[in-house]
Amino acid sequence: MKKINLLLLSATLMGGTFCACQQKDNTLSEAEIADGWELLFNGQDLSEWKNFNDTILSNGWSVVDGCIQASGEGGDASGYIVTKRKFADFELTWDWKLTHGGNSGMLYHVQEGSVFQVPYVTGPEYQLIDNEGWEEVNAPQKLEEWQKLGVDYAMHLPDASKMHVNPVGEWNTSRIVFDNGHVEHWLNGEKILEFECWTDDWFALKGSGKWANAPEYGLANSGLICLQDHGDPASFKNIKIKQLPHKGGQVESLFNGKDLTGWEPFGDGNWFVEDGNLVTQNGENRQYGYLCTRKYYKDFDLTVEFKEESNGNSGLFFHSFIEGFNTVHGWQCEVAPKGNDTGGIYESYGRGWLQQIPDEKEEILKVDDWNTLRLRVEGNHVQTWLNGEPMSDIEDELIGNTPGRLMLQMHDGCDIRVLWRNFQLTQL
Repeated sequence: MKKINLLLLSATLMGGTFCACQQKDNTLSEAEIADGWELLFNGQDLSEWKNFNDTILSNGWSVVDGCIQASGEGGDASGYIVTKRKFADFELTWDWKLTHGGNSGMLYHVQEGSVFQVPYVTGPEYQLIDNEGWEEVNAPQKLEEWQKLGVDYAMHLPDASKMHVNPVGEWNTSRIVFDNGHVEHWLNGEKILEFECWTDDWFALKGSGKWANAPEYGLANSGLICLQDHGDPASFKNIKIKQLPHKGGQVESLFNGKDLTGWEPFGDGNWFVEDGNLVTQNGENRQYGYLCTRKYYKDFDLTVEFKEESNGNSGLFFHSFIEGFNTVHGWQCEVAPKGNDTGGIYESYGRGWLQQIPDEKEEILKVDDWNTLRLRVEGNHVQTWLNGEPMSDIEDELIGNTPGRLMLQMHDGCDIRVLWRNFQLTQL
């Protein structure tokens, strides 16, 4: 009898020890904390989240039994919540479950603003969907492969042999790794796909499918995390993120001296290579035109040489993006004839000049000769130099919070011809 009691006591103690070792939902272990993990949901409220393009939370999401729940009242144009903080390079894990036929998603690097009506025109998505159930509910419609569970939506497909999904109504665990352009999707402990952003293959894929008419899709290297209510109830818990170090110091030559690889045109203008120089000049209609980098650059130190061969107004835009393929939002380092503030900072958002140069510095610009322009952007801090002389130095929070492209501008109503060469950019 004593032996039996001792065995029972031992089993009870072992069971108690085992239960105590089970980590509670929506908490971090000491090891996770030491490793830099953070909770994006505390199991009690949605204090880390808000409506997309808003400052409040009011669109049907709630906390039920320690889970974030989508009401199922959303749709393609609504029902999105985003984190209040932005993230660049990270590892993100979360648990999720859907209802029969359910459709949802986890997006990242989402950009806000009146130009972007929905998150998915900027932010890539890890698709969450009940493949078979959705087709049953929506028969005779069929899902395309690029719409199914685990895909990088409308871009990259997972390895089907590694897709081990728990039945509808049970929890699954997913993970996204975004590490300086290297992306991985995981499902229930298996890596199901990986790819590199912003390569020639990536841009070819972007331009050949759903995102051909979404010029800013997937370009941002930082942004908001987003949960989608696509008209079906969905539940989420244990949403955790670990920020990864950004790998600065890379040096890029943005122009190869041969062709316009790495650039794409918008609006009205002529862009070509002549005698090893990149030439920008106005089109016949003399409307606005922009030659833009395909990639976003946030913190960088750029030097470039230019020579103006006409009296037209040009400029080097930065942290800028395209609306409707011909309208630009962002900031400009002015490049213009003498007397027009070359090296000054102008904003196209509506504030106009943020800093013009002193009159005595107008003589620094060389006429009919090559000039060297340097533009350094780090966080909110923007500095410019012309031929080695400092021109502008400002701090602006809106600039720091808005990533974007570099662009060469052709102003409207002008005869413009500017030669550019020796683009050297160091990412900070």
